[in-house]
Amino acid sequence: MLKEERHQAILSQVELHNRILLTDIAEILDVSIDTARRDVKELDKENKLRKVHGGAISLGFTSSSTRNTNIYALSQKITIAEKAASLLKNEGVIFIDGGTTCMELARIIPANLKLTCFTLSLPVAMELNSKPNVDVIFIGGTISKEPQMAIGSTPTHTLSEIKVDYSFIGTGYVDASYGLTEFDWDIVQVKKAVVQASKKTVLLCISEKLNSRHRYKTCDMNAINTMITELSPDDDQLKLFRNNNVHLI
Repeated sequence: MLKEERHQAILSQVELHNRILLTDIAEILDVSIDTARRDVKELDKENKLRKVHGGAISLGFTSSSTRNTNIYALSQKITIAEKAASLLKNEGVIFIDGGTTCMELARIIPANLKLTCFTLSLPVAMELNSKPNVDVIFIGGTISKEPQMAIGSTPTHTLSEIKVDYSFIGTGYVDASYGLTEFDWDIVQVKKAVVQASKKTVLLCISEKLNSRHRYKTCDMNAINTMITELSPDDDQLKLFRNNNVHLI
């Protein structure tokens, strides 16, 4: 595979999953870790991604309080967020996860809607704090550098003491038969706690992530009440998820 082809493959994976490990790059491209590391360094120098310890993250994942338009599949994520917003009820108590799709949901919450919203995500908390009728409760802990989310025993303990009406979560990987997975063990632990703290769990996921899996499991598909993609609920790509009795929007 030519270097240009390797670079494009790396960028595609980083954009889709927000983060990728050097070991995954090496496996996907069938190259050495040294080659994967060298490719990531070159892409970082070209300002096409950001090199981090052990891998890379997309530029769109380096969130801040300012509007970031360098987000992969932004139009699809806005569509998903708009569908998710239809589930919000006045005076509701909800949880919003970190990640770019959940950030879009936070952005479009109507100014007149009264909500109590828990989150582990610093960028989501800052966005929600601009909403005059949203009471924001940030669940603190050790801040994971790249996703800017609280992880560790403190947030998992806090989550064990609450119950929200809806949790809106993202995932790196989702498979109809295996469920939700991530490559980050610490993120998985807090997401497990989020699912347990939710009356109903809503997965926000672009269709490109369907039928993919990684090493650490968050939950089975039957732990998800509703899955929202940019697709029509009757799209053939969602057939296996319908067979799992997941409500599709």
